[in-house]
Amino acid sequence: MSDFQVHILGCGSALPTAVHYPTSQVVELRDKLFMIDCGEGAQRQFRLQHLDFGRLVAIFISHLHGDHCFGLPGLLSSLGLLGRRRAMPIYGPRGLDTFLLPFIEQNRQYLGYEIEIHILDDSIPQLAYEDRSVSVTTLPLKHGVPCVGYLIREKVTERHIDRASCDFYEVPRTFYPFLREGRDFVTSEGEVIPNDRLTRLGRSARSYAYCSDTAYAPHLIPLVQSVDLLYHEATFLNTLRARAKETNHSTAEEAALIACKANVGQLLIGHYSARYNDSRPLLREAQAIFPKTLAADEGMVVTL
Repeated sequence: MSDFQVHILGCGSALPTAVHYPTSQVVELRDKLFMIDCGEGAQRQFRLQHLDFGRLVAIFISHLHGDHCFGLPGLLSSLGLLGRRRAMPIYGPRGLDTFLLPFIEQNRQYLGYEIEIHILDDSIPQLAYEDRSVSVTTLPLKHGVPCVGYLIREKVTERHIDRASCDFYEVPRTFYPFLREGRDFVTSEGEVIPNDRLTRLGRSARSYAYCSDTAYAPHLIPLVQSVDLLYHEATFLNTLRARAKETNHSTAEEAALIACKANVGQLLIGHYSARYNDSRPLLREAQAIFPKTLAADEGMVVTL
């Protein structure tokens, strides 16, 4: 099983409907879980997908419209009831503190853990989070309110040691860290053994870009260039392009244009307007321009 997956908890917009929950996703990477947006019902979907609350490392909010954050207070309360003790970092644009601080103050004695609020610049790309296995960078979006997407990049895996070759050339174990960095080995006789004779390339790093609510934004194209998977909102069909522009949203066609121009590996569309009970017309519109398109649905797991 892959260790880089995207779990769709909700893919609707504005209103919960009989078909879709509001927006929420969980990115699973090397046994860690990262939540992106937290609409109503997110924690129930979290359970239905058998995800482990204890593995949740951080939460990223794109903007403060309710369909992307109204599930957050309930989730944070549940984490306290489940015994969480380590701090929970929450990242988002301007307004995140105004939204969360009253809840934190009213419930501090019951939570049992600290909530760390990190305010992000919504005007420029910015490193939001980093650990040994992943970096998360913001993507400035165009939505009329402070709004950011997120680019999640796996860190390049180290070169793998070829034990048989190392034993043959009598490379000491203490030199292995230098081999992983790409250094050549020099024998006691002065012979240079090229690094590629002693190691094998690690797996290529994978990447996922999450573009939440946004009008058509060509400035995103170089920022998401060649990512393995791009999630891009597709709220409307192109017949409602004027409505999309008015509300700072995108059509399925516009999402596909971004994917095509950015040469991404695969496109995932979502954030469907409540007027659509069936996402297939949106999917067809996107696939006409970018064939490698998937339509998000609750319970879907996309493997990178």
